[in-house]
Amino acid sequence: MRLEGGCYCGGLRFVAEGEPLMKAQCHCRECQYISGGGPNFIIGMPANGFAYVRGKPAKFARADLAHPVTREFCPTCGTHLATKPPGGPMVVIKVGALDDPALYGGPEMAIYLHDKQSFHLVPEGIAAFERFPPR
Repeated sequence: MRLEGGCYCGGLRFVAEGEPLMKAQCHCRECQYISGGGPNFIIGMPANGFAYVRGKPAKFARADLAHPVTREFCPTCGTHLATKPPGGPMVVIKVGALDDPALYGGPEMAIYLHDKQSFHLVPEGIAAFERFPPR
C-alpha cells in the first residue's frame, strides 16, 4: 500500500509505503488535545517506508517522560502529521493528513479507552483496549 499526504498549507508532504501495522482510533488524552477533543484516527505504517518528500517538520517530545513519542507537525500551519514511538517499527500517521482518507477504511481497534470521554463513540465489533494492545 502507498499512502500520500501532507499538511493544510501544503508545506509538508509525505509518502508511506508498506502494509498497515495498525488501524485504530486513539482516545488517549494527548490525542484529545491534538484532535480538538475527540479520538484521533490513526494508521500505523512501517517506519522504513515513511519519508517526507517536501519540507521539514517541527518536532515535539515531552521532557517529563522517560520514553516519550515524538510528534511531528507543520511549523507553518500546525497540522499534526505523524507520531514516532522511540525505537519503534512504525510511524503513526494521522488519517486527516492523508490525501485520500478513505484509504484508511475505518478503525480495527479502539485504544487508550481509560481516557475515553463519555461523548466518544466506539464502533461495535472492533477490538477495544484500556491502553495499547499486547504485542
